Amino acid sequence: MPAERFVEQLNIQIGYEFAAHQQYVACAVYYDALTMPQMAAFFYAQALEERDHAMMMVNYLIDSDAPVIIPGVNAPQVDFADLVAPVALALEQEKRVSAQINELTKIAREESDFASDQFMQWFIKEQVEEVATMSDLLAVVRRSKDIEAIEDYVQREQSRQGPDPSAPAIAGA
Repeated sequence: MPAERFVEQLNIQIGYEFAAHQQYVACAVYYDALTMPQMAAFFYAQALEERDHAMMMVNYLIDSDAPVIIPGVNAPQVDFADLVAPVALALEQEKRVSAQINELTKIAREESDFASDQFMQWFIKEQVEEVATMSDLLAVVRRSKDIEAIEDYVQREQSRQGPDPSAPAIAGA
């Protein structure tokens, strides 16, 4: 079984991942209402990815015979000043999650919980990709503010992605 400190913090992280899911749904709805289908689809996909991250964590705890606690989440931000605001919020969220993932890894290492440390490695790699993706998107949205150019960029960039075969198992999948 994973270290107790790690289990407690991973259960908290599950809540953070579900909160990120909700925030990305709110961003998607914002872009959907502006008739920006590529940005909406991007954020809907990001929302599902965050949900999957939470379920990977749930699955790890179940497989490790550790207690799973699904915390409630606060309501997401739904009002945005302009096209840039949701992406800027998303980048800050990804940076915050990166710090949380690093802290979880640190706890696993401090507790000599090698299995949990290994489990967290995929999330570290994932967060590097997430921050880079949001940083690039923010640069494009800030620079362009032309809806067609933004939509073209998202369509072009997102068509390259496929499922990651190294990802942890998702509970219920």
